[in-house]
Amino acid sequence: MDEAADDPQPDSYPDTDLRPKAVGRRRVVLGIGFGTALLALGRRLPGRPNGGATAGGPTTIPAVPRSSTSRPPEPSTTSTGGPDETTTTVDTHRYDLVVAGGRVIDPETGFDAVAHVGIDGDTVMTVATTPLIGRSTLNATGLVVAPGFIDILSYPVNGYGEWNKIADGVTSNLCMHGINDPMDTFLSRSATHRPPVNYGGATDQYSHRAAIGAGIDYATDRHIDELIRRADADLRGGALGIHEQPEYVPGVTLDEMLRHGDLAASHGVPLCLHLRYSENLEPGTQEEAIAEAVTVARRTGCAVHIEHVNSTGGTGRMAEAIAQMEAARTDGLALTACSYPYTFWATYANSARFDNFREKYGITVADLQVAATSKRLDEAGWQAARKDNLLTAAFAMSDDDIELPLTTPWIMVGSDAILERPHNNHPRASGCFSRVLGHYVRDQGVLTLPEALAKMTILPARLLEGSSPAMAQRGRLSAGAAADVTVFDPATISDRATIEKTWLESVGVHHVVVNGQVVREAGTTNRSARPGVPLLSQVDAG
Repeated sequence: MDEAADDPQPDSYPDTDLRPKAVGRRRVVLGIGFGTALLALGRRLPGRPNGGATAGGPTTIPAVPRSSTSRPPEPSTTSTGGPDETTTTVDTHRYDLVVAGGRVIDPETGFDAVAHVGIDGDTVMTVATTPLIGRSTLNATGLVVAPGFIDILSYPVNGYGEWNKIADGVTSNLCMHGINDPMDTFLSRSATHRPPVNYGGATDQYSHRAAIGAGIDYATDRHIDELIRRADADLRGGALGIHEQPEYVPGVTLDEMLRHGDLAASHGVPLCLHLRYSENLEPGTQEEAIAEAVTVARRTGCAVHIEHVNSTGGTGRMAEAIAQMEAARTDGLALTACSYPYTFWATYANSARFDNFREKYGITVADLQVAATSKRLDEAGWQAARKDNLLTAAFAMSDDDIELPLTTPWIMVGSDAILERPHNNHPRASGCFSRVLGHYVRDQGVLTLPEALAKMTILPARLLEGSSPAMAQRGRLSAGAAADVTVFDPATISDRATIEKTWLESVGVHHVVVNGQVVREAGTTNRSARPGVPLLSQVDAG
């Protein structure tokens, strides 16, 4: 319902004078650092897991509490399981694959050193500071070696867009914005594409509403009972969470959200919310929308994940939105969010989000641009886009709306898109992760490399690992982890996709390994390699 809903893009456009001006918040964040930024807002940050990182590691690895899910046992092979362990004996084992000589960064442990990764089958066996022997070797000299990126907020694989994900460093494509089908149908359709990435997602409340005839209207008690039954069946079939989007489905009541929250809590999965309001006009403000999400978390005890907070919940009031959510976290609520690194969102022109857009967002038609076109709209162009219901980008966010989430330790990176033909898409479908690492880490220094990698790896893994053993093996790079690995050049990694050319692949991602198989080597993708597997929850079947 929303490849749509929430998408921004940045400074590659010359007409930046049409965008809202930054209010100087970034200077505060950069001046005091990532780990203490929210202290300036009078809020407490969560502490580091596992006693914190060592020198050279992330300043903070925050946000999602570790679950009780046990990690797989470490192999007996001599390994560097963390930053304080080093290989002291010669390892003569011949690994299936060695990623050799790169700067290995494991955001879970804080390990950050030149090292070698030994892989057998689909498992990382060792991370060693002495050379390893491999049947195959990927040269990572001068490159960063990281856990494969987890796109927490994507859409179903389609046999096309996942190749752009690989070029962007993504190894797991998770549709927490809703799988659009019953879980068994989602899995069978995904499998037919033989994707190069892992896949999974959240059961979608709107799809169930459409199936039972409730649509976007208010649901009866009997309807809600059936919605809960269907969501429960999807969770038992492997769905990783529950998705609701009250902005697009205004008939969703708080009671209905609470019922889904109770179900999420009972199975230990997150309730993922596209919030009810994206504007600050009474009645119905972003502050009220976040307050509703907090109410659900407080009354049900479930984990609540707020989707693309930059474009729904925090637009134009990001510091206040973060403080509002941080207050709930300080109270012990399991509240997280994700964001994407563009100053424009996009959705279909005939959607309710564009109703009264001038008043809601303080923009004009000159701030709108149809995806896969080169020019901003005039009134006639807007009416045509509305009539044809084209995906249309709205430059409605400031630099602060992007940079403040990036400097907040518990907010993750999620694209909210996957590329589709005929490319009427948001460029985040192709360049989300590379843009964070290139523009915001290297060029702007908004956050450090380890901090950015944590948002793409360990944080989404922790959000989902409580119910999913497959996720408990991902998002980290140490012995026993799944062999999903992304190797990139921090000096050249960049997004190239624009609103006009949404299909352009990112550059700078040299190697990508998914489940131990090399899908991309030396900047070239092998489209015959299709090692993706479903990432499923294992909830109580009782």
